[in-house]
Amino acid sequence: MENFFSTIWAVISTFRFKDAIDILSITLILYYLFKLFRQSRAGQLVKGVVVLLVAYAISAVFNLTMINYILKALFEFTVIIIVILFQPELRQALERLGRNRTFKSLVPNSSQNADSDVQKAIGDVADTCIVFSRSRTGALIVFERDSVLSEIASTGTELNSDTSVSLLGNIFFNKAPLHDGACIIRNGKILAAGCILPLTKNNNVNADLGTRHRAALGLSEESDAVVVVVSEETGTISIAVGGRLIRDLDRASLHEKLSDLIIPGENEKTDLFSSIFKGRKEKKNEKK
Repeated sequence: MENFFSTIWAVISTFRFKDAIDILSITLILYYLFKLFRQSRAGQLVKGVVVLLVAYAISAVFNLTMINYILKALFEFTVIIIVILFQPELRQALERLGRNRTFKSLVPNSSQNADSDVQKAIGDVADTCIVFSRSRTGALIVFERDSVLSEIASTGTELNSDTSVSLLGNIFFNKAPLHDGACIIRNGKILAAGCILPLTKNNNVNADLGTRHRAALGLSEESDAVVVVVSEETGTISIAVGGRLIRDLDRASLHEKLSDLIIPGENEKTDLFSSIFKGRKEKKNEKK
């Protein structure tokens, strides 16, 4: 017992402020990794890795030479295997880190146009969606934010043009060659049209949703883009953002939502810690 307490005292006596920062950093990394795994299929892969570790321990205890040798050789390439297996989750985590405004504020972005261009684009899209809703014309319009969508844009036709109701109407006219794909808007300009979006990987999506809505959700899951969808069957206007779908929007609510999401207010707190407190505050308000 005396040796045990002396060991603890030796650790405490040498504990410094930088050690606390080190421990806190590792704790946060493990917490967000665990949270990421729980929200994706990576959780099942982690269970598989745990099973292999248990099998390796059993083979070592019972001296199962061949199994132990194979598993040991497998674990020697653990880093490469983890990168291969968890590539989508690691990419998503790094993109989220890059989109965090706490870090993004340290990197200047000189490519942003004036807010007037973005506001005009929002107004044109809102007006166009109302026309599409009445005529039952399907549409898929993407507003790029922090995540660069150049790879997605390369799957379509580059336009680099100003937005207008007539141009958007021509793009999504049901006999036009670009009407099946998505239109991407960057900094208030139409970057490309006829683009192919990734479909959602969420198996719990409503079965009534068609390919356009699944593509909108898919892109919103992999990036911070805001995707506007007009249903060809019902004329319903929806917004997909953050893997969630906001449905049954009219012209006013669509314009308001797009403005709030794409042109954030000056007093909006979007850093890591304020977003956590904001979420807690919203939960308290829901309980009330």
